[in-house]
Amino acid sequence: MYSISNEAQQYETYILTDSDHQARLEVVPERGGIITRWQVKGKELLYLDKERFAKPEMTVRGGIPILFPICGNLPDDTYTYDGKAYKLKQHGVARNLPWAIAQQSVDDGASLTLKLTSTDETRSVYPFDFELLFTYQLKGNRLTLIQRHTNHSDVAMPFCTGLHPYFAVDDKSQLQFDIPATTLQNQMTQEIAEFDGSFDMKQDEIDVALRDLSAMSALVGDRQQKTTLRLDYDSTYPVLVFWTIKGKDYYCLEPWSAPRNALNTGDCLIHLEPGKTLESRVSLSVEV
Repeated sequence: MYSISNEAQQYETYILTDSDHQARLEVVPERGGIITRWQVKGKELLYLDKERFAKPEMTVRGGIPILFPICGNLPDDTYTYDGKAYKLKQHGVARNLPWAIAQQSVDDGASLTLKLTSTDETRSVYPFDFELLFTYQLKGNRLTLIQRHTNHSDVAMPFCTGLHPYFAVDDKSQLQFDIPATTLQNQMTQEIAEFDGSFDMKQDEIDVALRDLSAMSALVGDRQQKTTLRLDYDSTYPVLVFWTIKGKDYYCLEPWSAPRNALNTGDCLIHLEPGKTLESRVSLSVEV
């Protein structure tokens, strides 16, 4: 049985449930449209830094932040469009703005659609008129994210899109990866190396981009938690980013449509024609 309710916490929180499968999803539209919790059969699958989350002036570290119109950061937070320089902070504007509720449904899963549209504030850092519709659907052990990007400008709109899920983990040494890549690029040093299917969790920080993906899914097994996480994504996302910090109870496996600095380099940058909509899809499922 599917249901949707809302609670007046610090931020209004929407709760999607599938009681037959003991699944629960929490979404906070006001705080960047972020998913803050995903639970299946008593397993907390996402990490959330509640102290940062409670402070509106700080970016959220945890849950599943939305990345738009860039993924990652820009040199000096700056890009150039049509001969003019603009300042745009890391991961863009979407994760820092309030989203509106567009639709709710419990017909085929519990689904919630959020909407974000351009404003004078967004146009000052990103000079385009856009509408984003993101649908979160909870059904059984699967979380599906359907993203629709519409260009209401009279010129082609360049952008990147991505998601930044923080997965909870107690012991990173117990993780096993099946990621469809053979090479990776260190995003801090830009060094390119062979990917052997594992990461050195003794490093203080790991921040790598995996490209030339040979499949549209990746798996992460957690031997301690006895779970297997599956990430499926469509061809919109040719980059997977893996990021973690030593001593923190999370790892991130992030589908990106383009690497860092794409607004300047043009690497994998999407150019959406006026009046057109791009729909993309990412799904997460877990076996407990």
